[in-house]
Amino acid sequence: MAKEKHLTIRELTLGGLFAALIGAGAFIKITIPVEPTPMHVTLQWFFVLLAGLLLDKRLAGMSVGVYLLLGLTGVPVFASGGGPSYLLRPTFGYLLGFGAAGFVMAWLCQHLQTCDFARLFFVSVVGLLIYYGVGIAYYFFVCRFLISREVTWQILVFNCFLLTAPADLGLCLAAASAAAKLRGTVRRAMAEP
Repeated sequence: MAKEKHLTIRELTLGGLFAALIGAGAFIKITIPVEPTPMHVTLQWFFVLLAGLLLDKRLAGMSVGVYLLLGLTGVPVFASGGGPSYLLRPTFGYLLGFGAAGFVMAWLCQHLQTCDFARLFFVSVVGLLIYYGVGIAYYFFVCRFLISREVTWQILVFNCFLLTAPADLGLCLAAASAAAKLRGTVRRAMAEP
């Protein structure tokens, strides 16, 4: 029988801190007014990256999960507000992509022997591809099947990827650099009794 591991106060605090940082990152944004849905470049992705690169998979997933639950209950922590109706927004898939990317990045970091800048940047790019993959698939599904808007592959490539991916790649560089410096400190703080 597997032993059930409870979260410590430090883990809860760190997970809550990252959930709050991801929420705060939604308010630091650049809105790109394109049709059919405006796109945003926010600092949310930077904090998701840090969660994935610094925390274990359980805490990284929990941080993003708490953030998503807060937003879906109506707390305005998403780039355009909050509430359950957000599920019908084509861009909600990017928020789901945060959870998948954060979990996978943390899992990859747990299985790497060393986590220098180059490896952390590689893990960040893998997270970026997951984040955009989930976001674009959800965007297409909601536009095509739920709100009956025509979505061409040009819209998916240009609006949903090319407009925001370069800035998010820059955030991958910044997060990998920060995580390379902070990773040892965070690990030691979590291990202390």
